[in-house]
Amino acid sequence: MLPALIKKELLALIRDPHSLAALFLLPVLFIIIMSLALKDYYSPPQRSLAYAVQAQDTGPLSRALARNWERAHGPAQALPADWEQQLREGRLKYVLVLQPGLSQELEEASLPTQPHIRLLAEPGLDGNLLNTLQAELAGTAGELKARAALAQNNAPKPAPDASMLRIVQTERAGSTGPRPSAVQQNVPAWLVFGMFFVVASLAGLVVEERTSGTLARLHSLGVSSSALLASKGLPYLGVNAVQAALMLAVGVWLMPSLGGDALTLAQVNWPALLLALAAISVAAVSMALAIACTVRTHAQAAAVGPILNVLMAAIGGIMVPKFVMPQSMQRLAEWSPMNWGLEALLNVVLRGGDIASTAPQLVRLSLFAALMFGIALALFQRSFQRSPR
Repeated sequence: MLPALIKKELLALIRDPHSLAALFLLPVLFIIIMSLALKDYYSPPQRSLAYAVQAQDTGPLSRALARNWERAHGPAQALPADWEQQLREGRLKYVLVLQPGLSQELEEASLPTQPHIRLLAEPGLDGNLLNTLQAELAGTAGELKARAALAQNNAPKPAPDASMLRIVQTERAGSTGPRPSAVQQNVPAWLVFGMFFVVASLAGLVVEERTSGTLARLHSLGVSSSALLASKGLPYLGVNAVQAALMLAVGVWLMPSLGGDALTLAQVNWPALLLALAAISVAAVSMALAIACTVRTHAQAAAVGPILNVLMAAIGGIMVPKFVMPQSMQRLAEWSPMNWGLEALLNVVLRGGDIASTAPQLVRLSLFAALMFGIALALFQRSFQRSPR
């Protein structure tokens, strides 16, 4: 019985070209437009980045550098014991390591010949921003060095040129992954959005079958509510799988041909990526089923689902990357299921994460899917109880 019901749903979907166009073409257009639009400018406000300082040098000039940095970038977080792990996972955006000999280097009149400041960045930090932070660190160190030179009798003031960059060494913590780019952000973001966008098509089909009496007839033949819901959800899991393959292909092959950056998947943990995509898909389809069992008309189906999707995308870091939001909005974003899915994908694609590192997001998505399917089943059964016999 279930295979026949699934075949029926697939045929109904295939006969609706407008829904297919919305499911596949809309996310592709978003990826192309947003990736090209943000190709040359993709950096967040620096003051909002969470960072910590490891002061291996406790000399006066080293402490002064840390104070000057805090005035420009906000207070540093206390250095946690597992700061390297937090840095790899993106909970800390960067760590300044003030190495031994920094104060002495800043006191000398000559320009530096080796680095004494390590700027360790999380793997997903934008490359342009990393370069900007390095230049700011060199400038801050150069200013302190100039003041120290002027305070010494007959000491020449060092020339503020690019040589001060030698004092700063930048690197990404534990990362051999791709350099972050607009494509690395937008492909996962709009992939998640596309998966959740199945709600409009699915809800419309449920309303049509409820209005025509198809659902009531199937139920009267002894088909259980759970089988009916499963027959409607399973085809859309296949739709989401095709969407995911299409979006990834757009990032890998199409974007470079259009002049954008390429999505790099060479070092991705594929089991983690596939599991993350599966969790997102199940959560999206379960939510779509819950909404489909809530609406009663085609107008409601065409409005409620897409509006809810756009709101979740706006809040969850799809339309605007989470790291450019103020802290209050970042906390709000953590309540969006789309953000859970996006963070799971970014963790795998950008940070080289494995299944264990994406477990928090996968658990949230799984619990959300179970809750939505439970709501959908309860509403579905209730609709038959209210129907005239």
